Amino acid sequence: MVEQSGPRESQASGGSAGGGGGGLLDLIRSTVDVQRFRDEHWRGGFQDYLALVEGDPLVIRTAHQRLYDMVLSHGTEEVESNKEKLTRYKFFQDPFDDGADGLFGLERPLMNLMNVFKAAAHGFGPDKRVLLLHGPVGSAKSTIVRLLKKGLEHYSRSLEGALYTFSWEIDGEVIPSPMNEEPLLLVPRKARGEILARLQKKARTPYRLRLDLDLCPVSRFYQDMLMARYDGDWMKVLDHVVVHRMLISENDRTGIGTFQPKDEKNQDSTELTGDINYRKIAELGTDSDPRAFNFDGEFCVSNRGIIEFVEVLKLDVAFLYDLLTASQEHKIKPKKFAQTDIDEVIIGHTNQAEYNRLQNNELMEAFRDRTIKIDIPYNLRLDHEIRIYERDFNRKKVPGKHIAPHTLSTAAMWAILTRLEEPKKANLTLMQKLKLYNGKSLPGYTRDNIRELREESPSEGMDGISPRYIQDKISNTLVNDLPCINPFMVMNELETGLDHHSLISDPEIKKRYKELLLVVREEYEEIIKNEVQRAISADEEAIQRLCGNYIDNVKAYTQHERVKNPYTGRDEEPDERLMRSIEEKIDIPEVRKDDFRREIMNYIGALAVEGKTFNYKTNERLHRALELKLFEDQKDSIKLTSLVSTVVDKDTQEKIDIVKSRLIRDFGYDEISATDVLNYVASIFARGDTKES
Repeated sequence: MVEQSGPRESQASGGSAGGGGGGLLDLIRSTVDVQRFRDEHWRGGFQDYLALVEGDPLVIRTAHQRLYDMVLSHGTEEVESNKEKLTRYKFFQDPFDDGADGLFGLERPLMNLMNVFKAAAHGFGPDKRVLLLHGPVGSAKSTIVRLLKKGLEHYSRSLEGALYTFSWEIDGEVIPSPMNEEPLLLVPRKARGEILARLQKKARTPYRLRLDLDLCPVSRFYQDMLMARYDGDWMKVLDHVVVHRMLISENDRTGIGTFQPKDEKNQDSTELTGDINYRKIAELGTDSDPRAFNFDGEFCVSNRGIIEFVEVLKLDVAFLYDLLTASQEHKIKPKKFAQTDIDEVIIGHTNQAEYNRLQNNELMEAFRDRTIKIDIPYNLRLDHEIRIYERDFNRKKVPGKHIAPHTLSTAAMWAILTRLEEPKKANLTLMQKLKLYNGKSLPGYTRDNIRELREESPSEGMDGISPRYIQDKISNTLVNDLPCINPFMVMNELETGLDHHSLISDPEIKKRYKELLLVVREEYEEIIKNEVQRAISADEEAIQRLCGNYIDNVKAYTQHERVKNPYTGRDEEPDERLMRSIEEKIDIPEVRKDDFRREIMNYIGALAVEGKTFNYKTNERLHRALELKLFEDQKDSIKLTSLVSTVVDKDTQEKIDIVKSRLIRDFGYDEISATDVLNYVASIFARGDTKES
């Protein structure tokens, strides 16, 4: 027998192979890890396995315990959201495929899911329930399950996640355990209790190890046959047992099963529990012999792992009854055999319409009672929504096509707005609510207010536009034969697509969504006007001079002094017109001007005490006010509105080119998108449609 291998060592690449393909062969050889293969395909006798278990009792964990530990093995971090501390599980950022299935903005639902897994690991009840992920289409329900399955595959290949099963070797024939059972189930029940008590002391785990299952009919048949052959000598029976490492694999149908509903005529419960092997019946002469049955239904192959039910509530009622027994009793009923024990996580997912149908069906009360529903809503945080689209549409995945700044963020903004409920506070707009949820502070609102907003809309995020729709429309825009796409192109595509949206039939909803696109368009206009203003007023020296002038006047005003005019050399009263022209840019009312000016001087004084020098950039409000003032002073000299005419003089063109270069350098535009934005903002200024904040 081959004993458990030691630490893995990578197989070094060998010498160059003969012929022109030697380099490629060396490359292939360098990726082959022979030691890892040996670790993953460990084989040994039953006594070898007992020694292995004594060294690491966690190899006998239940499916729920293993799944919970698997998620925790990737670590956690604490995040704060509106005074509420949340646990972020790094596993759900997808550590396997460079974040391809990473989840954003679902910390709270995932915490709820992990609380259920934790309770199930301790055997507190959820291990006897069907976990039902419930939410709108495209809310990442299937992605969560896909991650869990992927995680179990990787975990089973690691040393800490290793698990084992066995085969029978009888008269030259090798018969694998059809349900990949835990080898310790071969131990008589009377002895298991003492074994568990001993292992529990060594396990150092908060939950209780369990071995309360029975062997499947096939393994029980061979055990009974060998016990009869050796006249009850159990030790001789073990000579026919070969224990080997079990690798969970969805592709190999080992430890992972997936069941998807079909039309009623093609639904067959044998897909879940297995079916009779008619060829074996001819050999054995009976259909009640366990050797004449294929224990290859989805419940059987999922033993020790996880089974996923896609759109579970679309299943025929007969299938749901199978689910009841499987979840509550951990048993399945194969045709013509006694109930058979299983150990697996049963998880399904469904949408709102199907769940409502379940709620209204009195005949399904038993199923509802054995179900733990976990809501998976749409993301409601703008930053996270943007990251979803940036993952799919970035320079690496979309080479040769420039995506103008704010193209993805405006689409994300609209998606979030469709998911939010109208605020009940009269002075709060939906766009402001979006910004509050995204962590932006607004005058008059605290983090407690944000929590109140969430509490008054408990079902928020359970409807609205799916990320899939946004992704489809961005893709449609990208395939156009244009070197650059911008927010207006995507917004037009989003609006046009609503008329053909297969899931939105209510004309009132379509009308509301189109109105929200106008809200996003207005917000985008303010964003690009702000950027152009910043680009025009990005003269550091000019802002510094303006700031120095303002501070000199504020200092004289607060200390009741006069200011020396640098041009005339005469002492004059502080320039009230200059100070107010700057303060008005950030909405400082006349009655609050003294407070604001004292605040600035106190801030400068505090810095001086600490030996620091005042810099206008450290005060965000003052910085913005200075930029807006400088923009106002310079926009006429730049004559941006001349862009909408056909004639631009050389001097003006040079100044416009400087602004364009700043947009490219500081805001991520390219030549085309910068020109488009300048032309559009110029048209806004030409029609006088401007805001100063």
